[in-house]
Parts: sequence; C-alpha cells; structure tokens
Amino acid sequence: MEIDYKELGERIAKRRKVLNLTQDNVAEATGLSNNHISNIENNHSIPSIETLLKLCEVLDITPDYFLLGIFRHTNDSLLSQINQKIKLCDEKKQELVDHFITWIVDEKL
Repeated sequence: MEIDYKELGERIAKRRKVLNLTQDNVAEATGLSNNHISNIENNHSIPSIETLLKLCEVLDITPDYFLLGIFRHTNDSLLSQINQKIKLCDEKKQELVDHFITWIVDEKL
C-alpha cells in the first residue's frame, strides 16, 4: 500500500480548517515552522512519523484519517448507534447513506 501524500496534505488542511485553525496556530502548537506545515499541506514535504503524530495530537484526529481517509471518533456509543441503524437498511439505502455522509464531509460551510 502506498501513501498518497497529496491526499494526506489535503486531509491535514481540511481538518485544520474544520477546527478554524491557521497554519500559524498549528505550527505554534506543534513546534514546527509555518513553512513546513504549508509544505506538507501542499505536497512539497513528506512528514516524518513524529511530525504526523504531532499533527494528529494538535488536530485531534487519528493517523488513520490522514493516512487512509478513515475517520475514527472516540464517541463509540454514537458510532455504534449509527452503525446499528445502517445495518437495518438494504444495500440501496446503505449506498445512499454513504453518498450523504460523503457530501456532508466534503461540504464547505
């Protein structure tokens, strides 16, 4: 499996913006330079594992999201409830749920 560093940078930028943080905010919180954050987000630099973990901590997300696009949330109860409801849907409705969630995640509010 290869890591898509362009996607990784886009996910970092997206998460940063969701949290209403600037690159300066993230740089200060991680101890990295603003330029380095920008280079990672724009696919000009590949973050080390240590840097990636610092970004995960500051942006309150798991490495799974940045590396694979898989979001894991700590509210397992809510996810479990949603999962149980999705299991009640037929395949067509599950696809609709997937499209709806993708639309919500990609929506720029």
